[in-house]
Amino acid sequence: MSKNARLNISMALTIVPLFILNLIYGSIDIPAKEVADILLGNGSDNQAWQYIVTQARLPQTITAILCGSSLAVSGLLLQTAFRNPLAGPSIFGINSGASLGVALVLLAFGGGITVGAVSLTGFMAVLAAAFIGASAVMVLLLLFAGMVKNNVMLLIVGIMIGYLASSAISLLNFFSTEEGVHSYMMWGFGNFGGVPMKQIPVFSLVTIIGLLCSVTLIKPLNALLLGEQYAENLGINTKYLRNKLLAITGLLTASATAFCGPIAFIGLAVPHIARMLLNTDNHRHLIPATMSAGAIMALVCNLISVMPGENGIIPLNAITPLMGAPVIIYVITRKRI
Repeated sequence: MSKNARLNISMALTIVPLFILNLIYGSIDIPAKEVADILLGNGSDNQAWQYIVTQARLPQTITAILCGSSLAVSGLLLQTAFRNPLAGPSIFGINSGASLGVALVLLAFGGGITVGAVSLTGFMAVLAAAFIGASAVMVLLLLFAGMVKNNVMLLIVGIMIGYLASSAISLLNFFSTEEGVHSYMMWGFGNFGGVPMKQIPVFSLVTIIGLLCSVTLIKPLNALLLGEQYAENLGINTKYLRNKLLAITGLLTASATAFCGPIAFIGLAVPHIARMLLNTDNHRHLIPATMSAGAIMALVCNLISVMPGENGIIPLNAITPLMGAPVIIYVITRKRI
């Protein structure tokens, strides 16, 4: 077994103790034995503890693993395809599209959507708005990808779309009520704990489909590392590959942002952490390592967020930059970008 294969197994196994810690540790103290009994189906005399473990901590932990993995893989695919170490899911405006959708619901429509006989409020309205907004930006990017041949220019188009969405959000904030602005700000902090257990199967299905699709890109991505011309000489349609890659990253990012809010730095920093640990650019090893590293970083951030205990929860997007920004600074100084 190769060194990289052993590292991949070790990283995957690291998720297990972190998963357990996230179930045991939280703002409410619950004995580890009680948590084990509840998970094994033996129940607990304290119904509040049982509810916290099964309906709050368990879905929160699963969400962290799925969201961390999907954002990290999205970042890896974009950095390889555009040959830019600073490319990430947020760069292409997909996060901004989701944010604009949520801003419209919370700031302009008072927290609800009504289309004909269908009416959505609360979590479902925010979820639908975020997914529609992110998907709309993804469709725009795919349209521009057909017109713009240069990867750098497409990157700039994505950044401009993000600026346009941010400008619209600023205007909505300016004309909105104090309550609406507060609701939008809370969503913007990012949160792994906002997905109810009944929504976990849907989130899991979409994320797993996206991750499996990313695995099918291993060979063309490895060829792309040697240049577009080399990849085309091997019979790879680089234009089709770019569109497929944008669709996969769009699906993963849209799903993660819709369910968890705009999570910063995981998609940007984690691929670099995986590269430094494995010391390889081979996506056969790098993709699974990035999935594991993304899940690990998300679980660690989730643990840190509940450290104040009964005094409250630290916003997720106040933690991720503390872990991600030093990595990016190191990459920039080392490679002299």
